[in-house]
Amino acid sequence: MRVPLETVKLTASFKLDGSFPESLFSTYREILGQLLDHAWAKGVTSFERLKAEKYHELRARYPSLPSHYIYTACQMACSIYKSSRKLKRRGVAKAEKPLFKKQVMMLDDHLFSLDLEGWEASIAVGGGKVRVKLLHGTYHEKFKGMRVGQAWLVKRGSDLYLKVVFSKVVEVVETNEKAVAVDVNENNVAFGTMERVVNVETKERIIRTAYFLKRRRLQSKPRLDEKPLLAKYRGRERRRVEAIYHRIANQIIDEANEAKASTIVLEDLTNVRKRIKRSRELNGRLNRWSFRKFQRVVEYKAKLAGLNVVYVDAKGTSSLCPVCGGRLSPNGHRRLKCRCGFEEDRDVVAVKNLLRRYQMDVGASPVHPEGPPMTTERDEKCEEGRDESLF
Repeated sequence: MRVPLETVKLTASFKLDGSFPESLFSTYREILGQLLDHAWAKGVTSFERLKAEKYHELRARYPSLPSHYIYTACQMACSIYKSSRKLKRRGVAKAEKPLFKKQVMMLDDHLFSLDLEGWEASIAVGGGKVRVKLLHGTYHEKFKGMRVGQAWLVKRGSDLYLKVVFSKVVEVVETNEKAVAVDVNENNVAFGTMERVVNVETKERIIRTAYFLKRRRLQSKPRLDEKPLLAKYRGRERRRVEAIYHRIANQIIDEANEAKASTIVLEDLTNVRKRIKRSRELNGRLNRWSFRKFQRVVEYKAKLAGLNVVYVDAKGTSSLCPVCGGRLSPNGHRRLKCRCGFEEDRDVVAVKNLLRRYQMDVGASPVHPEGPPMTTERDEKCEEGRDESLF
């Protein structure tokens, strides 16, 4: 039997140590601006068409520039223009015409090469190549042996970064009825099987709120330039939260391997911020909560481990009984009970309902075949309850 394969893509950021021509960024931004103007004026969204209409003109205008910089600029221009059109259709575009002011260049495999053994990169410039050292070598050992794809050269102040896309083809195990479901909340993550559920406190809400208040205090006081300090706090917040995400994701994979499960079941939380309109404070918390980032971390780690990843509808998973499908009612702090006698913590209920919904989707035998099918009707009592009941 043929083993199913899955391609996993990861992006790594390397800080570069070495000199690089300053004029190349300004030239690339100039080319990108001309391509954006042409795409906007003609309504061009196709890379092939934009390249056919502008390549020879730009090649003649910049003869000393490696030709593939024009190719990648065409790709970036199409992508930026299409994103601008989407924003405009939604009525949230900030400008009539798409603009790009960042110090970023897109590189393909003709413009750069990477030597992870020697921790060195070679980047094409006019008249030859520039070799630069890669920093943070020990952190990126996991990318050795993976295929190198596209990259972006990013300039931030005086620092230069190379963001590289790596890919790896992994063998995915055959799907069985065993799965581990993951219920993600603002302050905790619950995961497990029907037999065992683990609840891990993340304190993400506390961390996010603390840094939000720090930034607000900085912005409320007159300072010469608070931007470097704000950037420092944003970086600290991101690193703290991502470290928690990776630690919990590793625990989830270990739990799946121990249970011999073939699948990780995640919640489909698409448009959750649009669906929930409450107070200004709650809306602010939802916008700071990066649940999708956590799910992406779990997803790529699961695929690297050869596990399947499935998203199921999360609606009603914290308000319906996983045994009989009836509505649950509050029974103390974070406890829910059902008329059938079932009583459990709301996060355990969500995990078991996600598992039951997954089993119904794949056609597996339900754990409690005597119970009616789970509905997705929204629980009105749940909407009137605590904030945590929303997820």
